[in-house]
Amino acid sequence: MTALLVCCGLATLDVVQVVDRLPAADEKVVARSLDVTFGGPAANAAATAAALGIRTVLVTALGTGPVADLVRAGLAAAGVDVVDLLAGPGTPAVSTVLVTHATGERAVVSVNAVGVPDLAAGARALGLHRDATAVLVDGHHLGAATVLAADATARGIPVLLDGGSWKPGLDSLLAHVDHAVLSADFRLPDCAEGAEGVRDADELLDRVADLGPRLVARSAGPGPVRIRTVDADGRRSSSVLHPRAVPAADVVDTLGAGDVLHGATAASLAAGHAVLTALADGVDRATESVRHPGALGWVH
Repeated sequence: MTALLVCCGLATLDVVQVVDRLPAADEKVVARSLDVTFGGPAANAAATAAALGIRTVLVTALGTGPVADLVRAGLAAAGVDVVDLLAGPGTPAVSTVLVTHATGERAVVSVNAVGVPDLAAGARALGLHRDATAVLVDGHHLGAATVLAADATARGIPVLLDGGSWKPGLDSLLAHVDHAVLSADFRLPDCAEGAEGVRDADELLDRVADLGPRLVARSAGPGPVRIRTVDADGRRSSSVLHPRAVPAADVVDTLGAGDVLHGATAASLAAGHAVLTALADGVDRATESVRHPGALGWVH
């Protein structure tokens, strides 16, 4: 069977400027460069998988209008087939991204999917693509993501969550997720890490695993990826994946590295690889991506 990855989640228009430093209150700074491109966790993951040779479909909400047209054209140029669940006029979220030149660190401001109506009915009418071999969801457009993830679960197709942050209702989606890869910033809704209820990162992994996934991993930038797996009998085991070291002088831009991690992992899952192999593939690709500008600079 030919690999096909279905991604469901956020697509944005990213306005990216590289600066020497972030501005203080009431201060203006002059940017070194400007780039306007599509973004969003699911969109960048889809483009990553497409760049790796995997046929990829992105189910999202764009609508019609000039901003939507820019995002749609960029995704098409990246080799991603777009299914738009938002009928009629609409404006995708615009993300403002400031990248610090010396370190590659980024600051992002975005409204994400706030204000977009529930898309569950549209996803239910659409159904999961009959040729899908893996599904990636990012927690945005939660209704649509839950419908497609449940369909995948019923068909035995692996579902990967890009867990950038907790979103209301995420527990209902996690019930249909096989593999959850969390960011270092991921927090449960009832407490911050270190507060009462979560003593350490290992307990966080366990609590997320309690919600359904058979594998929960947590990235930490250039640090080790902590992994918790649950076997068919409910036994849990732990492991650690160490990314290749990248000298600080070689880090150009960390923008989208997490999206690359998830997209490359999902691409490997779609190709039929075991999840630990797929996660290692994702970590390697994300490590390489920080040596290049933007989420997809490594492609060229």
